[in-house]
Amino acid sequence: MATSVTADFRTRLQDWLPKVVLAPSFAVILLFVYGFIAFTVVLSFTGSKMLPKWDFIGFENYAKLFALQHWSTAVTNLAIFATLYIVICTLVGLALAIFLDQKIRGEGLLRPIYLYPMALSFIVTGTAWKWFLDPGIGLEKTMRLWGWESFSFTWIKDNDMAIYTIVIAAVWQTSGFVMAMFLAGLRGIDNEILKAAQIDGASNWQLYRRIVIPLLRPAFLSAFVILFHLAIKSYDLVVALTGGGPGRSTEMPATFMYSYTFTRNQMGIGASSAVIMLMTIAAIMIPYLYSELKEKK
Repeated sequence: MATSVTADFRTRLQDWLPKVVLAPSFAVILLFVYGFIAFTVVLSFTGSKMLPKWDFIGFENYAKLFALQHWSTAVTNLAIFATLYIVICTLVGLALAIFLDQKIRGEGLLRPIYLYPMALSFIVTGTAWKWFLDPGIGLEKTMRLWGWESFSFTWIKDNDMAIYTIVIAAVWQTSGFVMAMFLAGLRGIDNEILKAAQIDGASNWQLYRRIVIPLLRPAFLSAFVILFHLAIKSYDLVVALTGGGPGRSTEMPATFMYSYTFTRNQMGIGASSAVIMLMTIAAIMIPYLYSELKEKK
């Protein structure tokens, strides 16, 4: 009888111990992540300025937000940045993955070199590229010191071209990570399928276009979701590289939200912009998670 009671106690302890250990972390996440998300949503319906206020004004902040030229500029910049960032990162990552999948010599050395930029923070990346692209101390200065007096590269100072410097820096940092995702997908393809296609006379182009690329659909979808999420919340890279300038030529929704919340003391409008960003991310994440769960079932 005593042995049975002891065994039952041990079984219950094994069931409850993981829950007890994880309970503090779960409570912290519930409060400081989802709690603050709910708090931001509530603030977006109030007339909060420098400090939170509880005078609910409905959708007035959202109406003001979409009437602001600064918000339109931020959304336009995000569309340009996100499109180029996702497309170029995907193409570069896929090309690098196919290159490494050829079982080349030195793969063990090249793989960490490609992945290294992802180990850096976006602040470090932005600062490094700011130095590199600054005409006074970076690439232009170096090329002219080497004798190419006519060389000019002033994108970071140009209102029309500055947004593309952010694309360059972001692609440099993230394409190695995308490469790793595609390389894992390539290594997971059954070689027997490829050998059968080669026996049937398929060229390398047909092999990749008709077999390999379609089989990489989950990797493409995952890469798109991750890159889009990174593009939406891009703040530190923009601040470190261009500071949102020159003028507002590289303003993003994340920098807009910070500016209106903490600099302009328009907390209600800043909160409404944060909610719009959250809804945009949710519009991508929820269908993705649904499709993943549906496939597992």
